[in-house]
Amino acid sequence: MRAMAASAARAGFRVYAADIFGDHDLREVACEVALIQPYPAGLPAAIGGFPDAPWLYTGALENHPRLLASMAASRPLAGSSPEAVTRVREPHELARTLREAGLLFPETCSAPAGVPTDGSWLVKPLESAGGRGIRPWYGMDADAQPHGQVWQRRVAGHRLSVGYVVSAEKSGVIAASRQLVGRRWCRAGRFAYCGSIDLDPDALDAPLRDQVVRLGNLLADGFGLQGLVGADLVVDARARITIIEINPRPTASLELSERSTGVSLAVTHLAACGIRSPSVTDHWPRSGTWAKAVLFAARSLDFSDASRAAVVAHSACWSRADNWPSVADIPEPPCPIPAGAPVCTVFAHGASPGASLTLLRRRSAAIEAAILG
Repeated sequence: MRAMAASAARAGFRVYAADIFGDHDLREVACEVALIQPYPAGLPAAIGGFPDAPWLYTGALENHPRLLASMAASRPLAGSSPEAVTRVREPHELARTLREAGLLFPETCSAPAGVPTDGSWLVKPLESAGGRGIRPWYGMDADAQPHGQVWQRRVAGHRLSVGYVVSAEKSGVIAASRQLVGRRWCRAGRFAYCGSIDLDPDALDAPLRDQVVRLGNLLADGFGLQGLVGADLVVDARARITIIEINPRPTASLELSERSTGVSLAVTHLAACGIRSPSVTDHWPRSGTWAKAVLFAARSLDFSDASRAAVVAHSACWSRADNWPSVADIPEPPCPIPAGAPVCTVFAHGASPGASLTLLRRRSAAIEAAILG
């Protein structure tokens, strides 16, 4: 939410945001921030006092298409329809459509019967985001209920995220990034998304880009998605992609593309949905590499005014060098943060992917030290 809100504010939109956390920097860019309590059922009430205007969703709201449909009945939706979301998020429907198009999807089962129990398969919640709840399958346990989960064969390779803009049965590739998953220095869970390293999508090898483009066309023609859309892929040693998941809304990694190119996420998304920007946005050539890390709490902590002051001090220093905010999603104190929950997002810019990752790790360690004292 924060990334799209900031992008929209930079483009001249008046932003009203509903969010679970109500972080410090979201409040700085939005005219009003409403907390969603409980999530997600409290969303309609949270936005009840907002102006009558189009709305868009981020986060994991694709897991709640009935709620999307209810809200779309009262306010114009700028994004993929609930019907399109339902289709693209149903694993067997997605698998069938991809395979008919000659694209790969992991072998998937709706029940554990016959699934190998040697860890070569994963069990995944159907309603999840960011890798939450995923674990290797070693046989039935108290958490492995047949309903609301799928079993999926693991796929070897490196993780790639691709961003598309989809409109009027057309699709364009606008972003690519290498995923950071389960990094110990982020204190992330084994399968948790914890950051990205931006890539130039035009620099992808031709065979890989051809598959990526074919997938984008399918998302437009086969599913009727609209606006910014993300795809999580695994690329094997032969440069073949396996589609792991489609996120039918703006994703967390896309903000790196805006930093790299100046092309506004909000303007791009809303234009694809037929909404023009109130201002003209910048565009500049790529230089160096942007990266981001999501830091998680290694233990329960109380995020205090002193914690925020320490984080803001680091951010102010780094932001002057970067010309962009270097720390985001800063909690609004007092804020108890349970172990394993996200704390904030850290950014770094370097001359190369390796340099940006090195700086990102150094900054992340400094933020963790500042918070823990």
